Amino acid sequence: MIPREKIQALFDRYDYLQHIMANPDEMGDANFADVSKEFSDLEPIVAKAKKISELHDEVADLKEMISDGDDAEMKELASEELKEAEESLPKLEHELSILLLPKDAADEKSAILEIRAGTGGDEAALFAGDLYRMYERLSQVKGWKFEPMSISAGEVGGFKEAVVAVSGRGVFAEMKYESGVHRVQRVPATESGGRIHTSAATVAVLPEAEEVDVKIDEKDLRIDVFRASGPGGQSVNTTDSAVRITHLPSGIVVQQQDEKSQHKNKAKAMTVLRSRIYEAERAKVDAERAADRKGQVGSGDRAERIRTYNFPQGRVTDHRINLTLHKLDQILEGEGLLEMIQALTQEDQAAKLAEMEQGY
Repeated sequence: MIPREKIQALFDRYDYLQHIMANPDEMGDANFADVSKEFSDLEPIVAKAKKISELHDEVADLKEMISDGDDAEMKELASEELKEAEESLPKLEHELSILLLPKDAADEKSAILEIRAGTGGDEAALFAGDLYRMYERLSQVKGWKFEPMSISAGEVGGFKEAVVAVSGRGVFAEMKYESGVHRVQRVPATESGGRIHTSAATVAVLPEAEEVDVKIDEKDLRIDVFRASGPGGQSVNTTDSAVRITHLPSGIVVQQQDEKSQHKNKAKAMTVLRSRIYEAERAKVDAERAADRKGQVGSGDRAERIRTYNFPQGRVTDHRINLTLHKLDQILEGEGLLEMIQALTQEDQAAKLAEMEQGY
């Protein structure tokens, strides 16, 4: 149960923000945009808290009516209302607890999705292609923009590597649990003996960083330009339009050659570079903050095996929460993946709630 003083503190903060927004001259050093955002973020929390507070008052009134009343029919009606009110309270308080969980500053952002074929040769590249299409279909279901930034095709299909910008509000909040190693078990189309092979692909989901999120000094960059080449080394362009940017302090290298314009390739490469640097900084802070919670859902460790897609049995298992869904086709179509993401989100929230309640 959330302490009453914590709820009162929310009301007090909300009233204060409302006051200084109406009286900007009292804002002092505060930034209006920051105050406005905090006020906006607090609105649904305060609305839920008010509902709980009103329900507590209603419970107290009903109890008084039952204990002091003489009318048997009124007491029976009050008892029924009291039962309903008391049953509603835990659900509302749980919803408020979820709203009060510390927000990940990156949750509202768009994302950079990186998919790379891992162990398994051609079959791994084909599986990377399956994952690419799964996320593309998920984006269609969610109404997100799915824009390929850099594609390296496999020899027999699929992708050796694909980098995609997935744009929309709250994309990172939903897709961040996809980071890690995805494993597939199936009989390859090229396998005449019908033996099941295991291969893997690595997925990384990075919050798309804007210039205000990451300050990059030009002197920390080495920018190389070269002629773009296609599969098998064939020339795609006759000008030096491809761009490779190396961030010297971190050693992060980003290469972009899909556009014919050097300027566009550089802009795309900088977007990916900013996001990788931003995510590296976030990962460092998270590791320091939660060194004792390495197994947390959504840790984003790219070396962690998170999920297995078993084609012969038509099942998908997420190893972090021991959830198996026998709906592989629906998951690969994107729609079924929402159920997996929802389960991961709820598990993560439950772990954070337990931690928050220990602090009360």
